[in-house]
Amino acid sequence: MTSKFFNGIITDMKGVSSEDIGVVDQYGSIVACTDENKKGTMLTEALTFFIGGEKTGVTKDYTYSLIEGYGGDVNYAVFVAGTSEGSQVVCRAVTVAINNSKYLYDEKYDKESFIKKVIFDNILPTDIFIKAREMNFTEDTKRVSYLVKTEEPAQLTDIVRELYPDKQTDFVITVSENQVAFVKEIKLGSQKEVIAVAKKISEGLEELQLEHIIGIGTVVTNVKDISRSFKEAQVAVDVGRVFNDDSTIMSFNSLGIGRLIYQLPTTLCDMFLSEIFKKGAIDALDEETLTTIIKFFENNLNLSETARKLFVHRNTLVYRLEKIKKITGLDIREFDKAVTFKVALMVQKYLDSAKTR
Repeated sequence: MTSKFFNGIITDMKGVSSEDIGVVDQYGSIVACTDENKKGTMLTEALTFFIGGEKTGVTKDYTYSLIEGYGGDVNYAVFVAGTSEGSQVVCRAVTVAINNSKYLYDEKYDKESFIKKVIFDNILPTDIFIKAREMNFTEDTKRVSYLVKTEEPAQLTDIVRELYPDKQTDFVITVSENQVAFVKEIKLGSQKEVIAVAKKISEGLEELQLEHIIGIGTVVTNVKDISRSFKEAQVAVDVGRVFNDDSTIMSFNSLGIGRLIYQLPTTLCDMFLSEIFKKGAIDALDEETLTTIIKFFENNLNLSETARKLFVHRNTLVYRLEKIKKITGLDIREFDKAVTFKVALMVQKYLDSAKTR
């Protein structure tokens, strides 16, 4: 269910009561209200009601009633300003109206509920095939899963849905207040096509000045594999934040060795670093030295090109590389030593990120 669905019903409720009537989500954000100015604002008092676990309730200033979502989910509640018996009657009536409309609403929402169960593994594999046939999901259709994550809470479901409004083929699933899963039907399945979808979402979020990262899973043709594609998108986001923190779009297919490192136990990583470097060697590398190393790798171990990019004389670069060799014991001018050093830096970055999680 989206705010558009709720707004249509709540708008019809104007005049039923002189008090405000609306719908609030489980995070306290008002998604629909007879007072247009209150949409998108926070009703923190609602959090007390959701935590209480009751279907209906009265707090200090409001009356609430849970809205049963598709598949039994509970993410929203009707609220009415006031706690009188009349307010409670209005609240129950609005809840009944929404529930009745929900079951008459388009089949697309049932599909979204089904996809949500699939990506979160809340349905048996055998039931997936049965339900997919009932809902006319074609098995040879190419689909890919995305995970869109912002740094702060946002109406992500509505943002992505506005960009991709076809609810029969594309599904936007709320994961949390700052994350949504997006399962997109695509035509060719090429990486260019898959990335283009992510770029469109990224551009939309940039216009709203929302810091974000988008993870992309692999293309699948079987409905049951949508879950795997989504998990890959989650890994892409996690790994991207560690090894490519300057990128907003991360594809599971392009994670490279970072994906392997991310799956290693931290104890094994510590052991690896202790075997590769002298004790305290990495800590002894200052910012200038680390920049030199990164630029040297970016320019494929080419001395002249690296010196040009760093705006230093070639001999100065050679001096710095000798200094690195003395500190770490590795001469990164040699290819195999450079590979070892590169992996070691990534392992160190992974360990640093693990400490903050």
